[in-house]
Amino acid sequence: MNILFIGDVVGSPGRQAIKALLPALKIEFSLDFTVANAENAAGGSGITASVADDLFTSGVDALTSGDHIWKKKEIFELISRESRILRPANYPPGAPGSGYGIFKASSTGQKIGLINVNGRVFMQPLDCPFKAVLAARENLIKETNIIIVDIHAEATSEKTAMGWYLDGKVSAVLGTHTHIQTADERILPQGTAYLTDAGMTGPYDSVIGRDIPAVIERFLTSIPAKFDVATENIQLQGAVVDIDESTGKARSIVRVQRKLNE
Repeated sequence: MNILFIGDVVGSPGRQAIKALLPALKIEFSLDFTVANAENAAGGSGITASVADDLFTSGVDALTSGDHIWKKKEIFELISRESRILRPANYPPGAPGSGYGIFKASSTGQKIGLINVNGRVFMQPLDCPFKAVLAARENLIKETNIIIVDIHAEATSEKTAMGWYLDGKVSAVLGTHTHIQTADERILPQGTAYLTDAGMTGPYDSVIGRDIPAVIERFLTSIPAKFDVATENIQLQGAVVDIDESTGKARSIVRVQRKLNE
């Protein structure tokens, strides 16, 4: 089974990249399922119903998120009724939506478990992501041994620790949040695919998706400024994981970096 995980989608450029590039990727990699981190897909921060529909129509099967999930007011109603959108599982009890779920590959009907957690290092303090992901895994493993984890975190150490913690327990641990694709993809000893950060789907000529001059000015002056989404050199970044359906272990992981109009 081949699963594509798409790194943080930033604004309309990111959605444009998915719409244009995903169909060819589905053919090239014989994809069975596609996941995208979409917490920045609406104007660079948050998710709306129309943006989610746009991504689903473009061929994405499930959306994960992170610390920006609550940026748009309508998400509270949307995530309560749309099971294809996950928020981090380590938000305290009472938060709307779910942090994990079971999905089905449209071509085969194979069940796929998906878990989303936020890191805590240099980020908002939440419940322990390690305990939360293991609790979610215990529920999902009852129905499928194919489980993908999106750890949305700042610190590479926290992401790496999560990979080792879950080695042999899930099919893949894929990092998001920094918008910078790392080159450390590997299969861990017990069969879990790992990548510290899947990267960013959106304008590559930017500062993690935002216009360069405004961000530099902020660093120079420390004065707050509006950061518009950049528009140049649009790319789709992520990774394709090939998983053995009988064991749930990963056979391979391949980084993806494709440029729009290349």
